[in-house]
Amino acid sequence: MKYFSTRGADQLLSFEETVLAGLAPDGGLYIPEHVPSLPAEWQTAWKDFSFVDLSVAVLSLYISPEEISQSELRALVEKSYSTFRHPDVTPLKKLNDKTYVLELFHGPTFAFKDVALQLLGNLFEFFLKRRNATKAPGERPEKLTVVGATSGDTGSAAIYGLRNKANISIFILHPKGRVSPIQEAQMTTVTDANVHNLAVKGTFDDCQDIVKSLFADREFNTAHRLGAVNSINWARILAQTVYYFLSYFHLRRQLPNPDEVEIQYVVPTGNFGDILAGYYAKRMGLPIGRLGVATNANDILARFWKSGAYEKVDSSAGASVPAAGGASDGKQATDASGVRETLSPAMDILVSSNFERLLWYLAFEGAAQGDDVAARRKAASATIADWMSKVKSDGRVQVPVAVLELARRDFFAERVSDEETLETIKYYFESDAHYIADPHTAVGLCAARRVAAQNPPQTRQVVLSTAHPAKFSEAVTRALQGSSSFNFERDVLPAEFKGLLERERRVIDVEAAQVDLVKKVIEKFAVPAASEVGASV
Repeated sequence: MKYFSTRGADQLLSFEETVLAGLAPDGGLYIPEHVPSLPAEWQTAWKDFSFVDLSVAVLSLYISPEEISQSELRALVEKSYSTFRHPDVTPLKKLNDKTYVLELFHGPTFAFKDVALQLLGNLFEFFLKRRNATKAPGERPEKLTVVGATSGDTGSAAIYGLRNKANISIFILHPKGRVSPIQEAQMTTVTDANVHNLAVKGTFDDCQDIVKSLFADREFNTAHRLGAVNSINWARILAQTVYYFLSYFHLRRQLPNPDEVEIQYVVPTGNFGDILAGYYAKRMGLPIGRLGVATNANDILARFWKSGAYEKVDSSAGASVPAAGGASDGKQATDASGVRETLSPAMDILVSSNFERLLWYLAFEGAAQGDDVAARRKAASATIADWMSKVKSDGRVQVPVAVLELARRDFFAERVSDEETLETIKYYFESDAHYIADPHTAVGLCAARRVAAQNPPQTRQVVLSTAHPAKFSEAVTRALQGSSSFNFERDVLPAEFKGLLERERRVIDVEAAQVDLVKKVIEKFAVPAASEVGASV
C-alpha cells in the first residue's frame, strides 16, 4: 500500500514515510492508493476479537508486512493499549433501547485522542529506533521534532504519547485561555525535558495555520525535518477506524435480531478526523447507516450539508453571527476571526482540516466514469487543489450539487447550541441511565435524539463519547446545578485529576499568532541533530 497527496503531488510514499511526513509538501493530506475491502469471512472471523486483535487485523490491510511484520505490529498495538483503564479499551454503554455511547476516554488523558496518539507515539519511536540501528558507530542519530496544534485534548494526548521518548522533541501550540483548566493543566504539568508547551495569543485556527505554515516552509522543514501528529497524520485516522468495528460487534451481541438492525453513528465533530475514520470503515465494507455530523455553534460542516458551501463565515442572506452561549472558562464571545467560544471548546474550530480528505473522495467519485483510475485520481486532486485555494483566498468554495448529493448519501449534519448542550447533559443524568456526559458528547447525544424521530424503528444509534466529563467541570456543574443527587467529586472526578491544578507547570507564552515567533521557540529548544525527522500533532 502506497499513499499520495489529496492535492496531486506525484510522489507515492510508504506507510513509514507517510507517518513521518504528516503533511504533503503541496499542502495536501495523504490518503491510501485505494481503500481495501474487508476479507470475505470478516464477520465470522473477527466477531470475538479484542480491541488489540481488531487493530492488528484492520491495520494489516493498510501496512505491508515488509514494512512492519505481524509480530512487530502486534507488539506495537499491545504496548499502545496496555495504558488504557478498561479491558475493552473503548467500551460500549447502553443508555436506552435505541441509544448507546461508545466511550473513547479510558486512555491516559481521558480523551478519545489517546486511542490514536498512544499508537502514533510508539510508531514514531519504532521507526526512529530502526533507522538509527543502521547508523555507523559515532554517526549522529536521527531525531524527531514534533510540532502540533491543539484545541484541548490533542495536546495532552500527544504529550503523553511522546514524553520522555529518546530522540524526540515535542512542541504543542494551544490558544491561550481557550482550553479548559483541566486540559491546560494536563499539558503544562508535564515537565519532561523533551516537552514544550506554547500558549499562543489567538485561536485554535491560528495555531493550526502556524503549524501548516511550518510544514510549508521547505527551508525550515528541511532543517528540522518536521512531521505530524495532528489528525492530518494518516496514522491517527487509521487507528480510529478500529473502534467502529469493535462497537459494531459488541452492539450486535446485545441484540436479539442483529441482522434486522441498522446502526447509525453520531459523532461530535470539530476537525472531522473522528467521523472520517467511520467513513473509511464504511468504505471498507462495515455495514452501517449514514454518519451523523454533530457540531456546536462553529457550524461550518452543518452549513455545508445544508447548502454545499464550505465557508468560514455564513454568507446566506441575512445571516449574522450569533452570540456564543458560554465558554469553558465562563466567557461569552465571538472572536474577530469568526470562531465562537462554546461549552464544547475542542470543537471551536473554523476550518476542519480532515474535511479535505472526504472532499477528495467526493471529487473522485464525481469525475468522469469513462476515464481510467489514474486519470480520475489526477482530476480529483486538481479539483481539490482548486477548492482549497479558493477557501484560502476567498474564505469559501461552493461545490457542485452532484458533490453535495454524494455527501448527503453517507452523512447528515446537525448544529447544537450551548443551551441544548446543557439541557442534554441534564436529560441523560436524570434518565434511567443516570449518565453524565461531557459537553462534546452531549452535542452528539442532542443531535442523535433530534434525528431519532425520523429514523426507521429498527435503527440503533451509537454516539461517540469523546472525553471524560471531569475535563469540563464548569459545563457539567452548570448543567446539573440544583440537582441534589449530583456531587462532582463523588460522581465525576477521577483520582488522577485531584491536585492536578496545583502542580508545577512549564509553559512558553507566545504573544502573537505569528509563525516567526514560534520558529524562534523551536530553534531555541529543539535538540539539534545532523539529520532530523519530524512529526506534527
